[in-house]
Amino acid sequence: MQAANRLQQALRTERGLSFGAWQMLPGANHARFMARTGYDWICVDTEHGNIADAQMHEAVAAIAATGVSPIVRIAANEGWMVKRALDSGAHGIVVPLLYTADDARKLVDSAKFPPVGRRGFGSPFAMGSIGGASSLEYLQGANDALLTIVQIETKEALENVEEIAQVPGIDVLFIGPWDLGNNIGRPVMGDFHEDLQAAIERIRKVAVDNGKRAGIYCVGGPAAKKYADQGFHMISVVADAVALPTFLARSLEIAKGTKTDAAVPTY
Repeated sequence: MQAANRLQQALRTERGLSFGAWQMLPGANHARFMARTGYDWICVDTEHGNIADAQMHEAVAAIAATGVSPIVRIAANEGWMVKRALDSGAHGIVVPLLYTADDARKLVDSAKFPPVGRRGFGSPFAMGSIGGASSLEYLQGANDALLTIVQIETKEALENVEEIAQVPGIDVLFIGPWDLGNNIGRPVMGDFHEDLQAAIERIRKVAVDNGKRAGIYCVGGPAAKKYADQGFHMISVVADAVALPTFLARSLEIAKGTKTDAAVPTY
C-alpha cells in the first residue's frame, strides 16, 4: 500500500521534495485534468473550495486513477470529517486550524485504526484508490500508508509548534501563510512581513528537528521554487481558482496587445 501513495514515497526520499496543486472547483474531469499535469499530489479542498461530499469522492477516485495522490483538506478537526475523507480513498488529510498538541492527538485518534486510534472500518471505496488493496490489506496497512497533515496557521499553533511536532502519527506540518499572518498580526499585503517569514522558517526547522516534513501553500511557481530552495518538502504550487483566472486574463491581455506578459505573484 505504501508504494501506491506517491506523496508518501516522495516525502520518504532523502530530499523529501514533492509538488502538488490545490483543487477548489468541483468535477471529476477537472480533477483528472489537474492530476495529468505532472504533480505528485492534488489536494481536494473541502474547507474553502466549492466541493461537496459526493464531489470529493469523485475527485479522489479520478486523481488516484492517474497514479497521483489525492489529498483532502477537511473543513475542521472533526472525527466524522476525517472518516469521510479517508473512506473516500484519500492518501492523506490536511486539517486546518489546530491550536494545541491535544488537538493533534485528537486528530491522530480519528485518523488511525485501532489499536493506535479509533477510526471505524467499513468503506467499500478506499481500497480502490490505494493500489487496489484488499480489505484486509487496507485495514492492516492504512495506519502507515496514509498521511496525517496538520496546518500551522494560528498564533496558538505557532506557540505550541514544538509540542505539536512531537505528537506520534503526525507526518507533516503544513503552513497556511495567509491565516498565519493574520493570526500573528502580520497580514499579507504584498511581500511577507519579516515576522511572518521568521515564523515560517521556525515551523520548517521544528518539523525537520522532530523528524517530520514541512509543507507550505503557495500561489505560483516563483514562490514554490523559493520555498523548495529553503528546504520545504510538501509544496502546493498553485490552486485552480488562482491559475485559471490568471491564465485567462493573461492570455486576453496578450491577445489585445495591452501586455506582453502579466505579473505572477512571487510571495
